[in-house]
Amino acid sequence: MKCPNDGTELVKKKRDGVDMEYCQSCGGMWLTRQELNQLEDDVFDLGDENKGTLVASATETTLRCPECTKPMERFEYRFYELEMDFCEDGHGFWLDKDSDKRVLEIMKKEETGLERKVRAEGKWASHLGRMRSGSFLDKIRNLLQ
Repeated sequence: MKCPNDGTELVKKKRDGVDMEYCQSCGGMWLTRQELNQLEDDVFDLGDENKGTLVASATETTLRCPECTKPMERFEYRFYELEMDFCEDGHGFWLDKDSDKRVLEIMKKEETGLERKVRAEGKWASHLGRMRSGSFLDKIRNLLQ
């Protein structure tokens, strides 16, 4: 396979624990959907359904899929300021140099935010439960009488 950026032959490489095709010239990476999931799962342990939308809208680029050579589509990764390209036929994703590190940062941030949300919702539910308890309502009624 050839690099969509500069035509350099892609080489197999392991980065961040993920096997991928790598361009030694521009530092770009070609990942299958499974490899992208594996990269995300390195720091995000709360399941795929909690990761959010991967691709919402995309525009055609001049880059071509290293596998089928069809034009790829460019999108903002999970609504963050990280652009990636993907093959509409599902062959994979093209990440520019060091975008794998940015994916890890984004997924870690998402996991932290989701954990914080779950804790806050749990505390709020507990608080509401105490407010609805008869003893709490009785105290408020007694204050108002």
